[in-house]
Amino acid sequence: MNEWKKTGCVLCAQNCGLEALVENNRIVKVRPDKDNPRSQGYACRKGLNIAYYQHHDQRLTHPLKKVENDFVPISWDQALTEIAEKLRSIMNEHGPRSLAFMGLGGLGGQSEAVFGLRLLRALGSQYYYNAIAGELTGLYWGYGRTVGRQYNATISDHDRTDMLVAVGWNGWMSHQTPQARRYLDQMAKDPDKLLVVIDPRRSETAERADIHLPLRPGTDALLTRAMISTILQEGWQNQEYIDHYVSQFNQVKHWFMGFDAREACRVCELDYDQVREVSRLFATRKSSLHADLGVLMGRHSTLTTYLEIILLAICGRLCVPGGNVIPGCLMTMGSHSDERNPKYWRTVATDFPPIMGMYPPNVMPEEINNDRPERLRAVLITSSNPLRSFADTTAYEKAFSKLDLLVTIDIAMTETAMMSDYVLPDLSAYERWDTTYFPLNYPEIYCQMRRPIVEPEGEQLEGSEILTRLADKLGIIPTISESLYVAARKSRLEYGQTLIDYVKSDPKAAAALPFVVGKTLGREMGSDNLAWMWALLQNVPKDFRENAARVGFKPGLTLGDDIFQAIVDHPEGLWLGKVDMDNNFANLRTEDKRINLYISELEEWVCSITPESEEKQLQKNNRDYPFILMAGRHMDMNANTLMRNPEWNKGRRACTLAMHPDDVERLGLSDQQMVRVTTESGTVDIELETSLAARSGNVIIPHGFGLSFNGEVYGVNVNRLTKSTHRDLIAGTPLHRYVRCRVERIS
Repeated sequence: MNEWKKTGCVLCAQNCGLEALVENNRIVKVRPDKDNPRSQGYACRKGLNIAYYQHHDQRLTHPLKKVENDFVPISWDQALTEIAEKLRSIMNEHGPRSLAFMGLGGLGGQSEAVFGLRLLRALGSQYYYNAIAGELTGLYWGYGRTVGRQYNATISDHDRTDMLVAVGWNGWMSHQTPQARRYLDQMAKDPDKLLVVIDPRRSETAERADIHLPLRPGTDALLTRAMISTILQEGWQNQEYIDHYVSQFNQVKHWFMGFDAREACRVCELDYDQVREVSRLFATRKSSLHADLGVLMGRHSTLTTYLEIILLAICGRLCVPGGNVIPGCLMTMGSHSDERNPKYWRTVATDFPPIMGMYPPNVMPEEINNDRPERLRAVLITSSNPLRSFADTTAYEKAFSKLDLLVTIDIAMTETAMMSDYVLPDLSAYERWDTTYFPLNYPEIYCQMRRPIVEPEGEQLEGSEILTRLADKLGIIPTISESLYVAARKSRLEYGQTLIDYVKSDPKAAAALPFVVGKTLGREMGSDNLAWMWALLQNVPKDFRENAARVGFKPGLTLGDDIFQAIVDHPEGLWLGKVDMDNNFANLRTEDKRINLYISELEEWVCSITPESEEKQLQKNNRDYPFILMAGRHMDMNANTLMRNPEWNKGRRACTLAMHPDDVERLGLSDQQMVRVTTESGTVDIELETSLAARSGNVIIPHGFGLSFNGEVYGVNVNRLTKSTHRDLIAGTPLHRYVRCRVERIS
């Protein structure tokens, strides 16, 4: 039977609504879902090719154990029993700091995170590594200090802004906002709105901008300090807003008053008068700012984010309509983990704290590959492929070879799975119930609980169920009352009351609640993820209940169950709530309920960003490595490492080294020839592409390639060229947008 089924894309954080035609248990055609309230019939090429994610020859079907240099199928019981025994043995000998988890959810499914984190905590460890800590934690840290909670980072109020400044954000390709291309196209064509792009290269978004500031690579912090300085020296700041909503303004003001903005613009290779005019417009219009990986993976990453927060605050653009606002959510993307609180561990070898409860993947190789007694010895990875996704593949390979235990839970035989001791097959995003919690909407709160649209062909289990079974093997789940199983078979209402009574009778049960719900209600529903969604909705905070009421949900004892039923009844997705747009300041969690501008740890760093010091730093290694590599590039032809079958890009030049025509001519090279790219970390050989997408002096290699499929490697792995130690001082995030390299003809 052929049937169109509603689902969503799992290849980027936008999760656009899709409809898939399924024939004989295969996705054969995909179209955008016009009924999806968030994407409204919008989808990009990636979403329309999800069949390549779902159906390919590297799908895992059975639990595997490495025996010598090969994998042999084993039963689930044997796999989980042996893994549990080895985990216990390692921790009994070396303590809980010897264990780390990595992943626990990806771009298309995050339900398993609560199961993984509860398991990790039950085993006594805090070491949770996630891709978010490879990109966004500098942003979260800055907002944690200034607004009081790391998870309350702001987004642009796109629909109400009349001036959008995109900094290092090529939204036309990376999306990062609903219906990105529609939105940017409308913004660019609206005579009453202004689109400003700050980006070294003329990206697809920059081509559509009213103003493009093509700053010198690596000078984002210097430019932002210059803009703040210009605004304050001209008196354009919103003093009334500052007086009402900002603390510690005078403690940071002097950082900018004597600053030479004109000389800074010269170093940034920008026209001072144009920068001055952009600064004036930003200070006086209903403006907002959208920064992305160009900043978050650039030089002075966390510092630049901090300066952007100061810029927004002095212009009165935080927590106001049309400015940068704190969105609502059903579940935050992480926890507030202020490193000044001694309860949070720091990494043993590299001394990094968690941000949003997550440690930076950049430091894991060093945390494994050292001789300290408390080094990492066991790593469990779910929905992640660090050997291709994170910086310094060579360092990761060396480190993983030193582990006592490496377990991978995934849908495919990835490069990381190949190095593992055990490989456990997960259900794919289209074989399980799942959702994501990305807070990328304002003022609405969106949710789509994707349902299975194809059946698994093997012994795969839902990732959350795998973690629940492992918790059981480890003795973490308390004895469950038979009455709870009985209630789960009767009704959700009766189950809820029985669950409350059960937790009251056994206080230890609360810590294991996801596993308890999974083993009882999950078995009846056929999904631990779906059961946990129901449980989550039974205990939402007051502000979420108020948000839900704004979209028509009736307050009362059955609110959580009503929302759950609505989620199940709307496979296309729905609005769960709407925040109070007139009171965004209520999200401030600082002691004085104001925006706290002064961060003492960053004062010296801010003051070190001068035209003279930056000019000197930018000249380093010019002779040996004259080019700046942009390691990673969003395109229509990559989706991290999720799309393993290269057939989806057949006939396209998907992975090349993009170089400006002037540089190609100067080096005596030609389009399509093979060249060698060398950095301090490594060397790759790659096809050259003459392209205006690159700025002169810069080259670009996209991420998500170098994948081995059916015995062949497609494209190059750009993380062979990146060093894990080339990272932000505060967050440990990689500085992928500024990697020194040289390019040579292959003899």
